[in-house]
Amino acid sequence: MYRLARSAIFQLDPEYAHDLAIKFFRRFTGTPLEMFYRQNIPSRPVQVMGLHFKNPVGLAAGLDKNGECIDAFGAMGFGFIEVGTVTPKAQLGNDKPRIFRVLPAEGIINRMGFNNVGVDMLVENIKKAKYKGIIGVNIGKNKDTSLEKCKDDFIICMNKVYDYAGYIVVNISSPNTQGLRSLQYGEAFDDLLCALKLRQHELAKNRGKYVPVALKIAPDMTEKELVQVADALVRHKIDGVIATNTTLDRSIVAGMPHAHESGGLSGRPIQNRSTNIICRLHQELNDKLPIIGVGGVDSVIAAKEKMMAGAKLVQLYTGFIYHGPKLIKNIVRNI
Repeated sequence: MYRLARSAIFQLDPEYAHDLAIKFFRRFTGTPLEMFYRQNIPSRPVQVMGLHFKNPVGLAAGLDKNGECIDAFGAMGFGFIEVGTVTPKAQLGNDKPRIFRVLPAEGIINRMGFNNVGVDMLVENIKKAKYKGIIGVNIGKNKDTSLEKCKDDFIICMNKVYDYAGYIVVNISSPNTQGLRSLQYGEAFDDLLCALKLRQHELAKNRGKYVPVALKIAPDMTEKELVQVADALVRHKIDGVIATNTTLDRSIVAGMPHAHESGGLSGRPIQNRSTNIICRLHQELNDKLPIIGVGGVDSVIAAKEKMMAGAKLVQLYTGFIYHGPKLIKNIVRNI
């Protein structure tokens, strides 16, 4: 059934199709029409970052930025759901068009730019959700916040989501906010991690619960940069790392429709690159903190490769768009 629906959906502009799907899920979750996407998924519990996950297959950030459809994605069988990226203030993001399908490669290019309704509205949506699994919240900075002051944006978001998040993800690896990726390196990186870790401990003491903090990294790092990032994660006792975000590299899709568009490339074209980063990161971290693998997970084999490389959990985004809810069931049953 999803193949039939996809053939119609893929005739539409990608962002319009996404917005239409979100409206559908928001309206029909909890009604008889939920039968079209609800699935019974076998239990495959796993403990990661001190949290109990129903199964190791999660929804990656970006698909439900504002937490509008948490219950719908829960009904599909996701073991955990990551919402966001969210910023302190609502923002429109970059100019449209800003999503492009690279159909021959089952890829997507996006340059959304953290469009979202703001952290306060996201929290209200999380509070309304009935989903019983782990909800991660991916946080970022507003476009008009300078890099020098960006840690204030992350702290604001952390303060507001802390009571409602199973874990928090710091996103400094999106290629679609100018200068953001520079925060992954040097003194700025150490300063940010130090500030976040300090605030996490303060909140844990004040709120009586410890919420893990993970970092999402880019796939376009050199060997030296990756080693430095791994060292910083261990030194600052960050709880987890998500590998990886989208890539700026176009070599594997060169000449394909929309390959020239600016933005981050996701899906099958990034599959091997992401897995290689996970493998090298795992070697460097030596199980000192867990890795969540994302990037081109579009089959059971792709998920297994991520986990054999060192990932404890995997997330779906583009693979889910191309293959639908059945992908979740196939992976959980066979992983």
